[in-house]
Amino acid sequence: MASGSGTKNLDFRRKWDKDEYEKLAEKRLTEEREKKDGKPVQPVKRELLRHRDYKVDLESKLGKTIVIAKTTPQSEMGGYYCNVCDCVVKDSINFLDHINGKKHQRNLGMSMCVERSTLDQVKKRFEVNKKKMEEKQKDYDFEERMKELREEEEKTKAYKKEKQKEKKRRAEEDLTFEENDEMAAVMGFSGFGSTKKSY
Repeated sequence: MASGSGTKNLDFRRKWDKDEYEKLAEKRLTEEREKKDGKPVQPVKRELLRHRDYKVDLESKLGKTIVIAKTTPQSEMGGYYCNVCDCVVKDSINFLDHINGKKHQRNLGMSMCVERSTLDQVKKRFEVNKKKMEEKQKDYDFEERMKELREEEEKTKAYKKEKQKEKKRRAEEDLTFEENDEMAAVMGFSGFGSTKKSY
């Protein structure tokens, strides 16, 4: 037999001690931090994620044409410009993804962790939302709504009348055009050799 019956260890792979290598890695990181300033470097403490206090402008450039040259600054190029990250994003969906993304939030100095709300904060939020709903119901005025509906009806009537007037005007133009054709036929002028009559 080639393998021999007396061999106990048949595994030829090298074994790594994970605990030992984790300790070595931690030791190396602490040494690198101490070498930079001579004292251990504290990790960066970032703010918790919070609401935006501004409205994202997605519609200001909608439908506008811009001439872009080689000398045009990046902020005025086509697309949406992020002045925090100094980058241009081509469409609104990717711009929103960028604004809500990790890289942008880090550049603003925020982590992606959200502050945990307390019970009192949740109750206050519910009260504020309830008051807003009550105000909306109070603001709903029946007379005002009827006035808006009447104005809307008047606009649609005016639009229909305008369409009818335009239709009549076109019909009159067609009649005058046909009369001119009849006059030309009486005078001996015929069309361009067509015998087909248009009605």
